[in-house]
Amino acid sequence: MVKYVNGKELEELLESSGKTVFCDFWASWCGPCRMLAPVYEDVSDKYEDKAVFVKLDVDESEDAAMKYSITSIPNIIAFKNGKPAANNLGFVPQSALENFVEENL
Repeated sequence: MVKYVNGKELEELLESSGKTVFCDFWASWCGPCRMLAPVYEDVSDKYEDKAVFVKLDVDESEDAAMKYSITSIPNIIAFKNGKPAANNLGFVPQSALENFVEENL
């Protein structure tokens, strides 16, 4: 299950989570973001016992977007030990997103 967070909630989660956190930086006006949403949801359901999946609206949390240098969306960042470890930019099919998640667990 995907949880929607703001910048402060993301930072708190990164400090407290013992799992890899995948954050989808997105916006409601972004076509590729809307295309990726059901794929991200399906992948989150498949790996919910191994990782945490969140979404952050870049328009509502500009400070977080700037902190992580988000210049294009959708951009999924894998955070390990509270720090960015890898990112996946743009729309990808479910198999590619699952590979990204597995490589970064």
